[in-house]
Parts: sequence; C-alpha cells; structure tokens
Amino acid sequence: MRLAVVIPAKDEEERIDATVRAALAIEGVDVVVVVDDGSSDRTAVTARAAGARVVRHHRNRGKAAALESGAALVRDLEQPPDGVVHDAAGRALATDEPRALLLVDADLGATAAATAALAVPVLAGEADASIAVLPPQSSPGGGRGLVVGLARRGILAATGWTPTQPLSGMRCLTRGAFERARPLAPGWGVETAMTVDLLRAGMRVVEVPCDLQHRVSGRGWRAQAHRAAQYRDVVRALAARGQLGAVLPPRG
Repeated sequence: MRLAVVIPAKDEEERIDATVRAALAIEGVDVVVVVDDGSSDRTAVTARAAGARVVRHHRNRGKAAALESGAALVRDLEQPPDGVVHDAAGRALATDEPRALLLVDADLGATAAATAALAVPVLAGEADASIAVLPPQSSPGGGRGLVVGLARRGILAATGWTPTQPLSGMRCLTRGAFERARPLAPGWGVETAMTVDLLRAGMRVVEVPCDLQHRVSGRGWRAQAHRAAQYRDVVRALAARGQLGAVLPPRG
C-alpha cells in the first residue's frame, strides 16, 4: 500500500517548505497534497515549490473541509480520465489499490518526518487508523486542558476507550477508514468525531508515539479565541453523536 500525505494549511509560509520536504522523504509516500485554506501569505506558492500538489480554498473553510479537499484530490489522482497516474515528478504510478492517507499538520517543519511511524501499523494491516502521541513540546502552551479533557471524556463515554491525546491531528488511515469517518465533523471537532465514528464502526485504532514538535498557542487573546472555538466545535461534534449529556455538568 502506498501513502499520500494531506496537509491542511493556513498562513504557514514560514514552515510549510520544511514540512513538505520532510513528508516527501517518508518511505512509501509518492504524493503530498497541501490544502491552502484561505491563506493571506505565500503558503500555496511555497508548498508547490517544495514539491507538493496544492489545492486552494479562496476563503477559510476549516480543517475538516481542508482534509476533505485533500483526500478528494488523492482520489482523483488514483482515478484519472486517461487511466494513468503520475507522481509529483511526472512518473507513471501503479494504481492497484487506494493509498493510505497520512494527515500531517503544516507547522511540524522537519519533524514531520517522524509521522512515518504512524504508517507502520496501518500498512502492516494491524490497524485501520493510528493517532500520534506527541512528547512534551519545547514551547509549552498556555491552555488549561479544558478542550482535551472534554474530548477525552466524550470519546470514553461514546466508545469505552480513553485516548492519550484526543485532539492529535497527526493520523494515518486506510482509505476505507477515512470514508467511514465521512462526512467529517466541521471545524476543530474533526479529530474527536473521527475517533468516535471509527471506533463505533468497529475499526481498529491505535496510538503511536511520535517525536513531533509544532507551534503551540500561547496565552494571548488570539490563543484564547482559538481554544474557545475548539471547545465549541468539540461540543458540537459530541452533541451530534449523542454524548453531550455525558460530558457536561447538569444544570443547577
């Protein structure tokens, strides 16, 4: 099974070059797709110069929509009108089975190479999906763990499984697993909803330690607004799956 990397990105001009190059160096990867989700900088140009195929959203549509667009391009590459698939260098590729999808955050830089570990259990047929467990970050964040706690409780209530890092966006899935998780929950609820939907469908989900470092949000008002949006979207994802009552305190 081959690998396609999908990288949702917004205003990541500074880091996307290193992230794409690291992803392209992963064994088995023959396609890297960057979805520029309404960037105001040169993210798309930089990603294309680094060797990625680029999909552009002219306005910001959120992470779930970016993942859907990236996966759709991979599917189109596997089913071209002329029946011949080419990689980024123009070389013809075999098309005997769909690629597994390796989902990578745009701000990982060179450490994106470590997401290769996520593909091991999936390509070996030991799991349908894998989730990265990150080490302590070099720049600790300013959050209090409220969103993580909410997502963890919701997944436990819905499936009986307690994830270590429920919001981890670095994942590898078979095409079949990705399709079972669709339609993806909107916004920042995508990871929580994906985990619940896959486990409820009987899919095998594992966690894999990965030595990844990404930019961590701080304590300013922008970071607080981001965490508030995350909390809102996780609540919506859990509510849509009948789990809101299990994770929120009763009124009064």
